[in-house]
Amino acid sequence: MGKGKINVSVENIFPLIKKFLYSDQEIFLRELVSNATDALTKLSHMSSIGEIKGDIGNLGLEIKVNKKEKTLHIIDNGVGMTSEEVKKYINDVAFSGAEEFLEKYKDKKEDAGIIGHFGLGFYSSFMVADKVEIITKSYKDESAAHWICDGSPEYSLKKSQKEERGTEIILHISKDSKDYLEESKITELLNKYNKFMPFPIKFGTKEETINKDEKGEKSETKTVDNIINITNPAWTKTPSDLKDEDYKNFYKELYPFQFDEPLFHIHLNVDYPFNLTGILYFPKISNDLNIQKDRIQLYQNQVFVTDNVEGIVPEFLALLKGVIDSPDIPLNVSRSYLQSDTSVKKITNYITRKVADKLNSIFKNDRKSLEEKWNDIKVVIEYGMLTEDKFYDKAEEFNLYPTVDEKYLTYPELEKKIKKSQTDKDGNLIILYAQNKDDQHSYIKNAKEKGYEVLLLDSPIISHLIQKFESKKEKVKFTRVDSDALENLINKEDNKVSKLNDEEKEKLKPMIEDVVSEEKYTVQLEPMDSNSLPFMLAQPEFMRRMKDMQQTGGGAMGSFPEMYTLIVNTNHELIGKILNTRTENKRKRLIKQSIDLAKLSQSTLKGEELTEFIKRSIDLIK
Repeated sequence: MGKGKINVSVENIFPLIKKFLYSDQEIFLRELVSNATDALTKLSHMSSIGEIKGDIGNLGLEIKVNKKEKTLHIIDNGVGMTSEEVKKYINDVAFSGAEEFLEKYKDKKEDAGIIGHFGLGFYSSFMVADKVEIITKSYKDESAAHWICDGSPEYSLKKSQKEERGTEIILHISKDSKDYLEESKITELLNKYNKFMPFPIKFGTKEETINKDEKGEKSETKTVDNIINITNPAWTKTPSDLKDEDYKNFYKELYPFQFDEPLFHIHLNVDYPFNLTGILYFPKISNDLNIQKDRIQLYQNQVFVTDNVEGIVPEFLALLKGVIDSPDIPLNVSRSYLQSDTSVKKITNYITRKVADKLNSIFKNDRKSLEEKWNDIKVVIEYGMLTEDKFYDKAEEFNLYPTVDEKYLTYPELEKKIKKSQTDKDGNLIILYAQNKDDQHSYIKNAKEKGYEVLLLDSPIISHLIQKFESKKEKVKFTRVDSDALENLINKEDNKVSKLNDEEKEKLKPMIEDVVSEEKYTVQLEPMDSNSLPFMLAQPEFMRRMKDMQQTGGGAMGSFPEMYTLIVNTNHELIGKILNTRTENKRKRLIKQSIDLAKLSQSTLKGEELTEFIKRSIDLIK
């Protein structure tokens, strides 16, 4: 029928395509399957509006590998092309047939769901093929066409004997890309990019066992088409058509090697002012923020695009799992990187609001369920409150504060429960918390004996979050139960009288300072309950909090020194014994042993100091 040159603006377009068009070579199969799906969608849409008369049959596509001929075939029974359309859509690289189709039918019925918007998808095939053939027959009553190109601007176009409607793309795979002749590789790519395409994709055959009776005693095996995809995934359905079991089964489809069931799901479904569907799942989330991300899959009209949803999903929700599908999210030519766009911001706000509304609904309707799941989801909520002000405002209604006694309180409930005397000299309400029940057990016990409520706030970002709590609430301070501020609070209420007189105190303090490092420890004498420990270590709240924040993203703040307040209980009988010990070495050994016990309770006794402590303890026992 003729020969010609492809209408491109640069002579070496194909080397550029091979090198720069796509970041991943494997994208070629996604693009060709997407184009085939577009052809099927066009045919289905035109039939539905009466532009094509008669039965269009069962629509689908097929992938074939011919290792002997070193070819890969993508076949569809969609709308097909005439010779003129091949010239127009294939040879004019910058012209997108899908774009023209959308424009033509934009006012008819509903969106046809066309995937291609760029016009270059077909040419990705030259990243893996030395030669590409197109054999196509239009739904119109015209001869079929056969287009051949060897990767240069030269092409040939002639008539074909093809009789069935549709298009077959034949890739002659290059030596460098022979992996794409392996069935396992093609299966991997189809499962990755095309697992949820809207039309069935056949790839080979499989053996299937069919039971002839209900008990399965009689059965036979037959060969059937191997359909690689699920054409109607859960997120494309309306929530009213789905049961909890359907959502759980879809979760297993997405994450076949995930054994834990999701805690709950959120179905996204909006068509104005943007189009977005999807399902987000709350999995059980550990306190490690780093290993959980990149589990949400982004689709565009059921075609997988990426699992990097940065810029679409707020950072704190990247800890979730699931699917988001939207044709309104702008992508570059490779469909792999998101661009800044106002519609994306609206989508981000919508997702944040939907998650907050879901959590609030659970809190109001089934608070017990939320409390049971709290330790598995709290990191997401706390991360969201820390990073998103809009989410913070909504989350204040359902955010729970766990106590060391495994109770869950809202902030208003916590305020009522805290004693009015639990304030500092400036009138700030002091909220006590622990980060580790075992490490801080003695301090928790001490505070509980005084009647104080102690929260258990143990997530890795809690030091950052309580800074935000304090900035949002008036005259409220969070203080860790083993901080030096706690002793002042306890003593203010207790008004304990010291068993030591002023002269004994003046004598005791230098004895202890002589044993400890002045740079690291500040000695503070306090009259406490005689049953309390003789020595307690407390770190300044500000210093400890800054160190915690530095470990979770505050590296630019510089290095903070180790500083502690060594609180000496002047009412403990051991303190009197230290004062009355005449031998200096014995006195120092008693002080050193007592201080090491205080360090041991704070998990700060390590290395050489721990070895010496063990040896000294054995000597004391002997």
